[in-house]
Amino acid sequence: MKGFYFITDANLSLAGSRSDVRAAAKAGAKIIQYRRKEGTTASLYKEARELKSLCKDAKFIVNDRVDIALAIDADGVHVGRDDLPVKVVRYLLGPDKILGVTVRDLEEAVQAEKEGADYLGVGPVYYTSTKKDAGPPAGIQLIRNVRNVCRLPVVAIGGITLENADEVIKAGADMICAVSATVAEPDVGKAVSDFQKLFKYH
Repeated sequence: MKGFYFITDANLSLAGSRSDVRAAAKAGAKIIQYRRKEGTTASLYKEARELKSLCKDAKFIVNDRVDIALAIDADGVHVGRDDLPVKVVRYLLGPDKILGVTVRDLEEAVQAEKEGADYLGVGPVYYTSTKKDAGPPAGIQLIRNVRNVCRLPVVAIGGITLENADEVIKAGADMICAVSATVAEPDVGKAVSDFQKLFKYH
């Protein structure tokens, strides 16, 4: 796992999630996560299935909703502390699907690794208003700490911009997410491409 990790956000998007996913995939995003908190299960299922069809060369991950991920045969699921326990999600997914887990401190990171996570979403690195329940910023030191203790890939998220992304990668992040710095931009594809280019030097 290396490169830019794209997350949809229908509330911030200027062009809509379908357009965003199409642009992100074309720009080389390695993983595309479908994240939507509102809507009926039927509408989420329909949209997730449509977005997955646009991800030919990228892994398609569903946020929170294990049922939706299984229903559309997504590549995996990403969960946080308020979702089903990691052990339960791993059991439901089986051994071959990707399981990402959000962690906010070293203890959570170690626990997630033990319980079957495939990668760790570490953050928020900096202050972010994109996700209301993200918690206080942890800084790049948490990335270093997790990198030193855990063997899993580290995906950094929270307040990351083109201006600070390089130091996040240098701290040990294998992948970075930047939601508002991509979906809220007029040219999503260019924004993703600009982030993706940073990994050429690391």
